[in-house]
Amino acid sequence: MKELIEKIQENYAAFATEATAQAEKGNKAAGTRARKISLELEKAMKAFRKASIEAAKN
Repeated sequence: MKELIEKIQENYAAFATEATAQAEKGNKAAGTRARKISLELEKAMKAFRKASIEAAKN
């Protein structure tokens, strides 16, 4: 579960960088990268939720 949390943190940091580049500088490519990372974040968050529920049961 620790690895999953680290992956989420890394993805969020990358997302924040790309989203800021799009919002402040109008970088369209950064927007595309941010959207891709947001999908990866969504998958990681679902995996975290599943692991968290499983850990709570034990």
